[in-house]
Amino acid sequence: ALCRALRRCEDQGDEPGWARAREEAEAALRELREVVKPLREPGYGEALRRKAERARKRRLRLQRRKNEARAAKEEEAARAAEREAKIDQWRAKCIQEGEEKNRGRSREQELKAAADSVLSEVRKKQADTKRMTDVLRGLEKLRKLRKEAAARKGVCPPPSADEAFETQMESLKTLLKTRTELYEAEERALRVMLEGEQEEERKREMEKKQKKEREKLLQQKLEMDSKLFGDPAEFPLTHLLQPFRDYYLQAEHSVAALIQIRHEWDQYLVPADHPEGSCIPPGWVLPSLPTNDTWATAVR
Repeated sequence: ALCRALRRCEDQGDEPGWARAREEAEAALRELREVVKPLREPGYGEALRRKAERARKRRLRLQRRKNEARAAKEEEAARAAEREAKIDQWRAKCIQEGEEKNRGRSREQELKAAADSVLSEVRKKQADTKRMTDVLRGLEKLRKLRKEAAARKGVCPPPSADEAFETQMESLKTLLKTRTELYEAEERALRVMLEGEQEEERKREMEKKQKKEREKLLQQKLEMDSKLFGDPAEFPLTHLLQPFRDYYLQAEHSVAALIQIRHEWDQYLVPADHPEGSCIPPGWVLPSLPTNDTWATAVR
C-alpha cells in the first residue's frame, strides 16, 4: 500500500504527499527491522526449535493422556457391561429355576387334583354301597324286632314270608358285594394308573435335572479348557498355540502317550508318610484369579 502511494504521489508530482508516504515507509521499515532483529541473533533459531519441540511433545503427551483416559473409560464401561451381563444371566437362571420348580410343583398338584377327582367318584360309589349295606342291616334288625313283638302277641308270619325275605336280602347282599368288589378293583386300577403317571412325571423331572447337570458340567469343562488353553473361537486349529494344546492333550488320543506320561509321573512316587510328598491333583490346576484390573487386562 505504501509503495502504491509513493508511485501515485510521484506520478502526480505531489511532493508533500510523497514525503509523508516516505516517512511512513521508513517508520514501517524501522519497525520491521526491530521485529526481525532477534532472528539474526545467534542461537535464536535453536531456541525457537526447542520451544516448538516442547510444544509438540506437550501436545502429544496431552493427546496420549486423553487417549489413555478414553481407553480406560471404555474398558471400565466394557467391564461394567460384562458384570451387568453376568448379573442378568444369573438372575435369569434363578428365575428359570424358580419357574421350573413352580411348574413341577404345579404339575404335581394338577396330577394330585386329577387323582382326587377321579378317586372321589369311586369313593362316592363305595360310600353309597356301604350306606345301602347299612340300610339292609337295619332292615334285618327292624324285621327281627317286629317279628319278636308279633310273636309276643301270638302272631307268627308264615314260613314263606321268611323265605321270601331271606331270598331278597341275599340277592341284595350279593349285588352289593359284587359292586363293592368292582369298585375296589376300579380304585386299585386308578391308583396304579395315577402312580404310573406320577412316576413318569418324576422320571421326566429327573431326566431334565440330569440333563441340566450334564450341561453345567460341560460348561464348566469348557470354561476350564478356555482358562488353560484359550478360547477355541480365538485359537483355531491353525493357530500358533495349537501344537502346545495337542501336546498337553495327547494322552486323551494315544494309549502310548498316556503310558509314557504316567511312567514319568510314577518316577516321583514316594511313601505316604514322606515329609515332602503330596497327592497328585485330581484335575487341572487352574491359574489363580487376577488380583487387580491391570493384571486382568493382561491375561485376557
